[in-house]
Amino acid sequence: MTLFSVEGKTVVVTGGSRGIGRMIAAGFVAAGATVHISARKTAEVEKTAAELGCFGVPADLSTPEGVERLVAAVDGPLHVLVNNAGATWGAPLEDYPESAFDKLWNINVKGVFYLTQKFLPQLREAATADDPARVINVGSVDGIRVPALPTYAYSSTKSAVHMLTRHLARHLAPEHVTVNAIAPGPFDSKMMAFALDDPATRQSVASSVPLGRIGRPDDMAGAAIFLSSRAGAYLTGAVIPVDGGITS
Repeated sequence: MTLFSVEGKTVVVTGGSRGIGRMIAAGFVAAGATVHISARKTAEVEKTAAELGCFGVPADLSTPEGVERLVAAVDGPLHVLVNNAGATWGAPLEDYPESAFDKLWNINVKGVFYLTQKFLPQLREAATADDPARVINVGSVDGIRVPALPTYAYSSTKSAVHMLTRHLARHLAPEHVTVNAIAPGPFDSKMMAFALDDPATRQSVASSVPLGRIGRPDDMAGAAIFLSSRAGAYLTGAVIPVDGGITS
């Protein structure tokens, strides 16, 4: 077993049909893991699962029914749970709706907590002292620094994801389950399409990154694989910015 191997591990990636979730899922598949992806839209999940060569489970993880559906679809020990499913909402301060906070709290925070809770028996089954089970929550640089855009519920919920990560990590460490968060900067995803699909805006965003570019799929997959391999076995409660230096 090499230092960064995840071969043979069972992995669940929520929000895995596109964007950052797809990047992570593709990396695990290429590295020899057995991967299950989930997302709300059946057609997108099935299409991505066929393209990557993994299992697809349509599920709305903002609901108890969706959580139960995904948990029931995964048999046996679960070595890695990647809580990536999320949503954003932007609106002027004076017009920002209460429904935005309700929607984003349900999927960005409650969804992470209750999916982790429901998968605990399978995570515990996979966990050993030498090779802990891993939970990886996808936060955001906007949960670390104040974003320029009026995405009040998004930044608040992502900051909550980071604290939830630390809280769960402290509680689950004695059971050999590590919990860490990745905080992405700009990557090609549906959430960033409004900016990155326009060449001029894309260049402006890239120039604001100290490393001078938008994140690539390998950057995201590499961080998740590191946290899931023997190389990351002694790391828990960390929030790791994968952002090209934006938050430094």
